[in-house]
Parts: sequence; structure tokens; C-alpha cells
Amino acid sequence: MKILAVTACPTGIAHTYMAAEALEKEAKERGFNIKVETQGSIGIENEITKEDLEGADVVILTKDMVIKGRERFKGIPVVNVSIGDVIKKPGPLLDKIIEHLKKHNSKV
Repeated sequence: MKILAVTACPTGIAHTYMAAEALEKEAKERGFNIKVETQGSIGIENEITKEDLEGADVVILTKDMVIKGRERFKGIPVVNVSIGDVIKKPGPLLDKIIEHLKKHNSKV
């Protein structure tokens, strides 16, 4: 599975990066390909490119802040989740995403 994600929190400091780390760790443990863009207090880091979008199965966006550049994910299933859930429950989050994609005949 190829996952893209964008994390951002109200202060743009710790939680932005904690969420990115939690997603990366959980996805890699499952053997998934993941790229996480952070939109923090120092701007956009690890920006998702057009090449990254190709073949993506899902995009995870934190919903605590406005995510810049949402339009680039058109045509890819998008999941909006609170940054706290990403940090505290990345495993159950990915389980729900996989279940949803399977139900809707998306490749997993």
C-alpha cells in the first residue's frame, strides 16, 4: 500500500512532527510505502510531489489546521483525522483505512 499524509497542528511544532513519526513508524512496520509532508511553524517540509501522487492508495490529512494544497489530492481517497488520533492510535487508524478501502473495492 502506498500512503501519503500531511500533518499540521495549531502551533506547528511538536504535534506536527509527532504525528508524522507515528504514521511513518506504523506504516513501515506493516511494510507499507509512506511519505509524510509536514506543514509546521517553519513551513512545508518533505513536500509531496507529483511523482509521489502517482499510484497513491490513500491520503491522510490532519484536520486540526487548514492543509495547504489539498487540491493536489483530487482523485485519491482522503481521510481526515485529528492529530491526536494519529499520535495516539496510528495502528487502529490504518486498520480502519484498510477496511474502508477493501469495502470500496480500492486496491490494498
